[in-house]
Amino acid sequence: MENLFDSRQYFSHAQLRSIVLGCHDSTIVAGRGFGKATLQAAFILQNMQLMPGSFGGIVAANCKRALTNTLPPVFEMWERWGYRRDVHFVVGHRPPKRLGFVQPRSYIGNYENVISFYNGSVAFIISQDRAGTSNSFSLDWVSVDEAKFVDYAQYHNETEPANRGNTQLFGRCSRHHSVLITSDMPTSTKGSWFLKNREKMQPDLIAIIEGLLVERWRIMERVKTCRASGAPFPDYLRKYLRNINIYLEKYRAVAYYYKEYSSIENLQILGESFIRRMKRDLPPLTFQTSVLCKRPGIQTSNFYNAMREAHKYNSTRFDVLDGADYDFKKIASLKCLADADLDLDAPICTGWDYNANINWLVAAQPKVRELRILKSFYVTFERKLPELVDDFCDYYQAHRNKTVIVYYDTTALAGNYAVNSEDFITAIERRFQDNGWFVIKVFIGNPMKHSEKQFLINEMFAGRQRLVPMINEQNNEDLIICIEQTGVYNGKKDKRGEKDDFLSEENPIEHRTDGSDAFDQVCIGCERFPQSDLTAAIGMVDSIG
Repeated sequence: MENLFDSRQYFSHAQLRSIVLGCHDSTIVAGRGFGKATLQAAFILQNMQLMPGSFGGIVAANCKRALTNTLPPVFEMWERWGYRRDVHFVVGHRPPKRLGFVQPRSYIGNYENVISFYNGSVAFIISQDRAGTSNSFSLDWVSVDEAKFVDYAQYHNETEPANRGNTQLFGRCSRHHSVLITSDMPTSTKGSWFLKNREKMQPDLIAIIEGLLVERWRIMERVKTCRASGAPFPDYLRKYLRNINIYLEKYRAVAYYYKEYSSIENLQILGESFIRRMKRDLPPLTFQTSVLCKRPGIQTSNFYNAMREAHKYNSTRFDVLDGADYDFKKIASLKCLADADLDLDAPICTGWDYNANINWLVAAQPKVRELRILKSFYVTFERKLPELVDDFCDYYQAHRNKTVIVYYDTTALAGNYAVNSEDFITAIERRFQDNGWFVIKVFIGNPMKHSEKQFLINEMFAGRQRLVPMINEQNNEDLIICIEQTGVYNGKKDKRGEKDDFLSEENPIEHRTDGSDAFDQVCIGCERFPQSDLTAAIGMVDSIG
């Protein structure tokens, strides 16, 4: 099991421990840059090799995450270990006969979401936003990446029952029906379903496996010594080594391994500069959970108390992603073309927040009674408003209606700490025009009082206003964290974190309320200052075109 990789490949101690333990089931909660993709690549490769002809499932919350976050680093690791695409494995289509692959054990009608291995093993890419992707499967192992985004009820009802059967083929393998779950630390109750797996681990059993591994290593060192000296290897040691392997398989088959790691575990690869940069650039909550892997006090938001899980959605153009044929560079270049919720012929509404160290843009489009929060952007430190506008224009380069509606209040008319000598709204308008966009500025007056703002937006979430905010979960990960963690202090939005020195140990930047302010602005603008359902704006573009 441990000899499937190039011996020159570096593994951190934490990665190596998980791989060598080889437990039947594992849950690894680790920070950014830890190398969770390495664990997934090793797990999938081991199972495909140890069980030739096996069927496995790679679970992702949605197709876009599978194609941009999960699979590219897995394939990259396989390439490092000497396994070549279209030589040892094929993705998205039936393997050509010239490669001589072993035929799968049962008929596969559609190879669009299939990874075929040369020895007949197959991995099905199961994205939860594709209906029925787990149906009728009989799986031998399951891999779950970015588990905090996976819907547990759907996983429990569809995928877990499919991990069944085939004991006549692989029943003697300790990895049959194994499961690997990896994720960084969740920040919401819904995304924390796998944290309870900590209770499944038996530390004494893990210690026994570790002891057997050490003993096997000791015996193998004697083997090397005997070979080097030309001395015969005693028969009793051969039997002893065989018994160690038997017991290892026996204990591995029933072992559950759970571990939480910070990104610092992989410091030799990441370097101190990476950790320092993440601490500087990431909002504190994201740094605490996604890098240090600390469990937050997961709580229901106080300020946005009417927001529910039902206000989040995923929206992907599968035809566009499937047409990329698993070309990951092409997939990355698709940008907004892969977003099924975007109306390419309608203007995009934007809300903003300006700060010396972080600037936010939240993009949205009203659609009937919904206010679709399409995507959010933010820049930090030396990157200012012009770069923020550039990021938006780059992502929406393929948008056919180059009209942007900029909602702004009096905070955009004064100060220049986010730009050079211009006020914020002038800098924004100029940069959009430089990028070829037509700007419609909509002034919404003085900032709304916190109590009035809280009432209005919660009424919107509750469906008692004209529009209901619906947030694209794929494109607004940081914004959702911000909204869910925003509290109330002295009857107002708790913005104390913004007042802290961004260089302090506890709060490198601020406590993430800046993003929620940009969200508030686009909600207020679209609800209270609608542009005739955008038809007037479209007319303007047509008239000047």
